[in-house]
Amino acid sequence: MVNLVAAQKPLLHFLVRMAGLRQHTVDVDGAGTVITFWVPKDKVPMEKGTVQDITTPAPAAAKKASRPAVVLVHGFAAEGIVTWQFQVGVLAKHYDVYVPDLLFFGGSTSPSTDRSPGFQAECLATALRKLGVGPCTVVGFSYGGMVAFKMAEAHPDLVRSLVVSGSVLAMTDSLSETTLEAIGVKSSAELLLPESVKGLKALLSVAAYRKLWFPDRLHRDFLEVMFTNRKERAELLEGLVVSNKGATVPVLPQKILLLWGENDNIFNIELAKTMKEQLGEKTMLQSISKAGHLVHLERPCVYNRLLKEFLASVTATETSKE
Repeated sequence: MVNLVAAQKPLLHFLVRMAGLRQHTVDVDGAGTVITFWVPKDKVPMEKGTVQDITTPAPAAAKKASRPAVVLVHGFAAEGIVTWQFQVGVLAKHYDVYVPDLLFFGGSTSPSTDRSPGFQAECLATALRKLGVGPCTVVGFSYGGMVAFKMAEAHPDLVRSLVVSGSVLAMTDSLSETTLEAIGVKSSAELLLPESVKGLKALLSVAAYRKLWFPDRLHRDFLEVMFTNRKERAELLEGLVVSNKGATVPVLPQKILLLWGENDNIFNIELAKTMKEQLGEKTMLQSISKAGHLVHLERPCVYNRLLKEFLASVTATETSKE
């Protein structure tokens, strides 16, 4: 029987290609760590350390002048292009959009045993530099937000501004315990790595503001396609939690937008308000009503408008400096 989720992928990929993006794989370290991307078709490089998409050879003529770069970093329940399907086409009209799959999502993998967000951030930063990406805006959702914060801290020359939705600076052991207790699950794996239709329905009910209904077959197909590499992803979840004693608030020089669903049941709006105060005056918080953790999927038009306004302000600031 045809997997309905897998069958929809060619259509989604077609739409992304129509928006001007192409699939591309970057060899991060020459030792087996690779990250798969969707990148602007005129930015697919031909250089040592990368694997050219054979279906889309790089143009022989000089490439177009660079536009501002935006990197969209996905969360834990789906790969990049599925997570950001409502944002890519809108942003690609005015920006060079890069959509990576983090390690152990999509086609990205690594022989390393390091499962920390910091390692994800380092691999992603290296891959972006190999793609020739200069100062960019990184947009991170949930798990991807934690990776984005790490990358912004370690590579301020690469990350010029930051947008984060439904995430935290770090998942401390006390925050993890409080969050799981509020949701009513025993572990993050129970919530984020469902093994059954019932478990996936529970995840969606927590993550979405509106009650969603899909046939059980679609849930089963989603589980089969999106929840691969279970062992490694369980280790990623274990690598998220840090001790309260070792947790510090980084001093980030970037302009930051916290773009939140008012009804987020995983990382609630109060956490976002606290984080805004911790990060300082360069950070702003905007919330979207009638939206939960999946704010970019539930209210895409509002989300995209606020995101574009922020990106425009960042671009205008950078232009005035030149």
